[in-house]
Amino acid sequence: MLAIDPITYAQTRNYVDGAVTNLGPYISRGIISTRQIYQWVKQTGVKWKDAEKLIQELAWRDYWQIQWRKKDHLIFFDLKTPQNPVSNYQIPKDLLEGDTGIYQIDKAIKRLYETGQMHNHMRMYIASIITNIAHSHWLMPANWMYAHLLDGDLASNHLSWQWVAGTNSKKKYFANQDNINRYFYDKQKNTFLDFSYDELPNLPIPKSLTNLSNFQLKVDLGSYAETTILQNKKTFVYNYYNLDHFWETHEDAQRILLLEPSVFEQFPIAPHCLDFAVKLARHIPGIICVVQEFESLLESIDVENLNYKEHPLNKSYRGIEHPRDWLSDLNDDYSSFFAFWKKCKKQLEW
Repeated sequence: MLAIDPITYAQTRNYVDGAVTNLGPYISRGIISTRQIYQWVKQTGVKWKDAEKLIQELAWRDYWQIQWRKKDHLIFFDLKTPQNPVSNYQIPKDLLEGDTGIYQIDKAIKRLYETGQMHNHMRMYIASIITNIAHSHWLMPANWMYAHLLDGDLASNHLSWQWVAGTNSKKKYFANQDNINRYFYDKQKNTFLDFSYDELPNLPIPKSLTNLSNFQLKVDLGSYAETTILQNKKTFVYNYYNLDHFWETHEDAQRILLLEPSVFEQFPIAPHCLDFAVKLARHIPGIICVVQEFESLLESIDVENLNYKEHPLNKSYRGIEHPRDWLSDLNDDYSSFFAFWKKCKKQLEW
């Protein structure tokens, strides 16, 4: 966090070389919290007006998580209004292969496959192309992007896709070639996005986006399973969304990284994402990796010995639930982010 520069962040975050924090993967995996980052920024002595944009982006993460907590499985359906128009429920094949003909889009997709990283502005471009230009329904493409991102978070990812597609916002998000050229330092012309914002919504689907493909991914968890016999003692259960290295470290307890096959079957992730998470978990002293469902833990560990952190994916867990660390104490179902931010700001401003 020492490299965080709130002032430069606010000025450059939308550019490909902007001063972003690069903390997303560690926030999503539960290693650090939005609250911890906020507290660190505050103690540096930076003025609120200079830090506000960064804090607001942290608030977006909390807002999406609160939406997920409140709406549960409904975040995987059109939330406020149906997506319109929808011509298919697949993904343009050329986009999956990074072969759209738009240089910066193709470069970003190939980088995603190689590194698990993608600039937030680019994520919006791609979501807009798929949903608002190719008229693909947002769900399968959102699953695809989530699967490959090191900072993949179902709430932030899927609800952002809905925001772009207009199912969770008042209007759709469009980006044209000039916008891409500006923020990614390119000069490309004559692409299917090289139109004005008034023209884009009324154009026919580009021919290059009409060849469609399904996204399918099977996660192999077998190589991570350890045969250590679980003891019936105080146990802290970690998972893909909770790898907090400092969670109750004073406790003498058994620590388990639980990889539930049912979760990764429903929400698959690419091998590089799973490898990243497991490597992070290995830094937790004494942790063992267990591949099974939570319910099966009860065959060897009494429920009163099981400890876990609150999360929407953990609703079926049993035992002692520990709270997550939040930016503020707001947890109502706000109608919009800015209604949430208005109240959140009052708590946070210094």
